[in-house]
Amino acid sequence: MHYILLTFVLFLLELFYFKIADRYNIVDKPNHRSAHTVITLRGGGIIFWFAALIYFIQQPQDSNFFFMGITLVSLISFWDDIQSLPNKVRLLAHFTAISLVFYSLDLFTILPVWGVVTGYVIFIGIINAYNFMDGINGITGVYTLVVLGSLWYVNQYIQEFTAFNFIVYPMLASLVFLFFNFRRKAKCFAGDIGSIAIAFWVVYLLLQLVLKTNSFLWILFLAVYGVDTLGTILHRLYLRENIFEAHRHHFYQILSNEYELQHRVVAIIYGLRQGIVSVLVILLHKSLPEWVIFAIVLLPLFGIYTLKFYLIKRHAKQQLS
Repeated sequence: MHYILLTFVLFLLELFYFKIADRYNIVDKPNHRSAHTVITLRGGGIIFWFAALIYFIQQPQDSNFFFMGITLVSLISFWDDIQSLPNKVRLLAHFTAISLVFYSLDLFTILPVWGVVTGYVIFIGIINAYNFMDGINGITGVYTLVVLGSLWYVNQYIQEFTAFNFIVYPMLASLVFLFFNFRRKAKCFAGDIGSIAIAFWVVYLLLQLVLKTNSFLWILFLAVYGVDTLGTILHRLYLRENIFEAHRHHFYQILSNEYELQHRVVAIIYGLRQGIVSVLVILLHKSLPEWVIFAIVLLPLFGIYTLKFYLIKRHAKQQLS
């Protein structure tokens, strides 16, 4: 009953936000790089911050630094959704929010200086990767459900590392968001506030798990996004493009834009791929060395990613013929 009520409250909060967004014209207008063709409400991902707020109200002592961090990145991201901010402002906000997380998890004491620096780079990288990948209907919600579902399973059946509701609340928020976003014509987009906030939450959970198990293996729960993002960055560097500017080079963009696959189909493909990876990690984590599991997972994913270049060449030939 508690979770049904929470879902209902989140649903109402999302509808309340829609009225505000509609009144103040917080919308996403399509351009030549967009995967959508109609004006759509932006910032529907604020639902993740609402879920964090409700959790904080119920468990303030367990989530105070986390809530301060997710509030900071959500505020800056929402501001950026309305009026574009300089990269250095966003980076400073992310750095401050991550520092709050590191302090709450005592990482400044546990890790050496190089470990802390590496942590900042990885944390900021994952947050921005999540944001880069949020470009078509359904992909953020579907992928997040798969990742959170994997973390939930580990927490329940392998190693408890966090509170049960701390995983369930963002899962319910994802379901509510998908109700409005997983459509041919989405009612809303997540916006930076959505992709950044849920990425912050996911990485916080992963940090808790890594610290509890003393294993970095669980980062593979983000392997599909990671490979796509890294591969695309390398591709854009090769093309001598500014990697911080909008583009259409991600694999999912090739599938949805050039080959016109339905957004929901592409989102499900990404979710299924990550689901297969997560199952492999869970099944093999005790039986094989970590480096072997990394190889088993990452090499095929990079192989799949290279198919993008074949599809690009094939589409270019079709356009010429």
